[in-house]
Amino acid sequence: MHIGEALRFSLHALSANKVRTLLTGLGLVIGVASVILVVTISLTSRDYILDQIRGIGSNMIYAHYQGGDLTERQVAADFVKLADIEAVRRALGDRINAATGIITNYDRILVAGREEDIAVIGSDEHYPAVRNLVLLAGRFMDANDVALRQHVAMLTEQLAGRLYGSQTAAIGQVLKLHGLQFTVIGTFKEKTQSFGLSELNEETVFIPITVIRYFTPHERIDPMYVQVKNAEDVEPLTAVVRQVIESRHRPGARYRVENLTAILDAARNIAAILTLVLVLVSAIALIISGIGIMNIMLVTVTERTREIGVRMAVGASRKDILWQFLLEAVMISVGGGMVGILAGVALPLSVSLATDMFRIPISAMSILIAFAVSLAVGLIFGVLPARRAARLNPTEALRYE
Repeated sequence: MHIGEALRFSLHALSANKVRTLLTGLGLVIGVASVILVVTISLTSRDYILDQIRGIGSNMIYAHYQGGDLTERQVAADFVKLADIEAVRRALGDRINAATGIITNYDRILVAGREEDIAVIGSDEHYPAVRNLVLLAGRFMDANDVALRQHVAMLTEQLAGRLYGSQTAAIGQVLKLHGLQFTVIGTFKEKTQSFGLSELNEETVFIPITVIRYFTPHERIDPMYVQVKNAEDVEPLTAVVRQVIESRHRPGARYRVENLTAILDAARNIAAILTLVLVLVSAIALIISGIGIMNIMLVTVTERTREIGVRMAVGASRKDILWQFLLEAVMISVGGGMVGILAGVALPLSVSLATDMFRIPISAMSILIAFAVSLAVGLIFGVLPARRAARLNPTEALRYE
């Protein structure tokens, strides 16, 4: 029997029981669609989490003094200094984009008619690029502001709104800090919010580090940030930064020098584990649908026993019978799989078209795997009913009522 003839017989048999065929294929539709959606959701969530982590600062190394049982004067000497930042810049050269540091202080500012404690951080012109700050109005601090100790300030988005009503209205305003007048030159926000877990919170003033140095009893950089050019250099340069800092201070002083690589790797591992678990759940749905196909095909073989006997009597071989029933199982599973693929792809596409807030990647590999799995389900779970049909005795089949 030719393949075309087998297809005609199979299509005729399936169309004779449309409702049964549709219900049997529905399991594959749900299973295949869930596989694609699970992979899509996993990829989207993984990319979002990684982008959020990278948004804090890509290829970042950070360092600060960890502490020790010493007198206050000895500890003050162990703090990371501006000179340490310069030493790191010289040691790493063009392998880094920038090295910068933070000195943090506090002052009381009149906000909405009452005095509040506001964080005041000092840094240099490299800080906005290293920390991925977004300029909202005005301009960022530049090298001249730092070198000439200009009394200029930048405000976070929320603080500018509370003090002056809007971002643009804040530009040019005069703010009093530690008894000195500072001119507001810009407003900013974090590209990825750290929710107060970094030196930046919702209400922070940013001034030159060369100015804030005179408002603090001890020069203490906490933390130092180093942005590396190439991702593969992050780990080796982390060790170099540690070596440079430790070499400039007394033996035994402890410094914490870390990078975001471990966090990124942990996020990737968590995403991979979640994907595996969800795919296994989807695989269970596919197996259940496969068992449903096998069950229905076994019932079909029983119902069509006399038909099988007639076909064998007029010359059909056992191989022809096997291929016909196997082909019917494959057509149900592949048909359900194709509809499931369309459903699994349609939902992410509709979300992408409806909003620009999220980029939802559709994995071509998941589509190929879903199609291959639906084909495999038809073959694997269709073999037993097909073999049972092929092994029927023609004489006994003709007698079957």
